[in-house]
Amino acid sequence: MPTPTNGPRLGGGPAHERLLLANLASSLFEHGKITTTEAKARRVRPFAEKLITKAKVGDLHNRRQIQRVIRDKDVVHKLIAEIGPHFSERAGGYIRITKTLPRKGDNAPMAVIELVAEQTVTAEAEKARGTRFAKDEAAAAPAVEAAEDVEAAAEAPEEPDAAETEAADEAKKDES
Repeated sequence: MPTPTNGPRLGGGPAHERLLLANLASSLFEHGKITTTEAKARRVRPFAEKLITKAKVGDLHNRRQIQRVIRDKDVVHKLIAEIGPHFSERAGGYIRITKTLPRKGDNAPMAVIELVAEQTVTAEAEKARGTRFAKDEAAAAPAVEAAEDVEAAAEAPEEPDAAETEAADEAKKDES
């Protein structure tokens, strides 16, 4: 029997909490991003990450384990066919939680929970900073210079060979 969580549960009883988390995870996989309260976002994150880890394996046993939680077959198919392979190179951290403004009616703390789009943490950090690491810049500098030389050569108009110009001149003289 699973050990119950300490403290108050989301939505009342344990069965209702399981259904609530399953519905949140299903919506997350279907839409890629959802807005919910911080408490629900913190509770659904490990739940959904375990499902993604099972989807990465993608065999029959793991598919059935996922279907025990998520009842929508279209969402299960999307999870195994698209989301799982997308995160195949990533060891964990498939989901990001970002805090947003409180809800207008009851001032509840809200958060956006979304699937991570970038493949690596380094790529996300570079994108956020808008820069690259110094060692990457040093390695990329010779490649950039070589690419610039190729572009300059491609942009320069080609000059015909001397033999081609002589042949063209003789052809013009013959026509005259």
